[in-house]
Amino acid sequence: MSPAGLYIHIPFCKSKCPYCDFYSIASTTLISRFIESLEMEMALYKKSFPLFDTLYIGGGTPSLLDTGVIARIIESVRAAFKITEGAEITIEANPGDMILEKVREIKSTGINRVNLGVQSFNDNDLEFLGRRNNAAQAEQAFYNLQDAGFNNTGIDLIYGLRDQSIKEWIKNLEKAAFLGPEHISCYQLTIEGKTVFSAMKNKGELHELSEESSSEFFLLTSAILEKKGYLHYEVSNFAKGLEHRSRHNMKYWKRTPYLGLGPSAHSFDGKKRWWSHSSVKRYCTCLEEGFLPIEDFECLTPEQETLEKISLGLRSSGGIKTDDIKNIPGAMECAARLEYTGYLKITDDSIVPTKKGLLVADRLPLILMGDA
Repeated sequence: MSPAGLYIHIPFCKSKCPYCDFYSIASTTLISRFIESLEMEMALYKKSFPLFDTLYIGGGTPSLLDTGVIARIIESVRAAFKITEGAEITIEANPGDMILEKVREIKSTGINRVNLGVQSFNDNDLEFLGRRNNAAQAEQAFYNLQDAGFNNTGIDLIYGLRDQSIKEWIKNLEKAAFLGPEHISCYQLTIEGKTVFSAMKNKGELHELSEESSSEFFLLTSAILEKKGYLHYEVSNFAKGLEHRSRHNMKYWKRTPYLGLGPSAHSFDGKKRWWSHSSVKRYCTCLEEGFLPIEDFECLTPEQETLEKISLGLRSSGGIKTDDIKNIPGAMECAARLEYTGYLKITDDSIVPTKKGLLVADRLPLILMGDA
């Protein structure tokens, strides 16, 4: 079995962004209690997964933690679990936290990859998104990472913002490509759950991109970044070569086992998926009482596993194997029609999405499974 991935959710932010639907609280008062509970959770899972080759510290805003706390987390992980030599160790960071001294301290903990939540290099966009940094700070944060010796960095960007033109989005892409991070993620703004943006949408104050505009932004993004030397390897993700793809996130797309620690974190052992309570206090109380903070779990049926494998596979440039659909009645015929219309490319043993296919990746598996 391939080594698993380890995810740690840091559920703290200085403030909540109006678009973010990930679980976090805008308070830091429970950090000490959380860290102690996190170490208890590690101890309970100590013998559950034999080996990890990626660690991803996400959130929330992990970079708001003191570097001593970050170092403690890394040390606790290494004490509780077997981590391969050369493991990819990533932390998500807010540009406003990444002053040079802190960046150097983060590097000394053993973290070797930083994903910078830039979102935009336009100050008006950043204000709209409720970010606590400006564009100049985002650029400086990237240079600080370079100065500290990081050679595996990522930048996140968001398009489809209110009043954002194609011209302004192109400026963002060109700025990101000029800086030259090893990885760029470009996400379309989606209005989720119980967020401020959701309330604005319900009042008619905010709208998502039309299908036509979404297609224009997506295809333009792909064309520009590929021209700049980036590989478009997943719907929203671009890398400077295969070696700079997110090894951790690829585990999700390939259905490789992963363990999630912290409130709201999800885990998968190859058959069963489970997730923790989305509450810091409840999470801590469970562990203080000696049991895992699992909220619920699910075991997929064979049909659900097949649909998931197809759904995740068709989000990436690697696609799926023809064997994955050969036993689904009519699926190969559907695939042939999708190839004819420019959505898929079929070889002897694989089926991969074209750019046009990546644009509608969520729909392709339903068509192949006969549910569209």
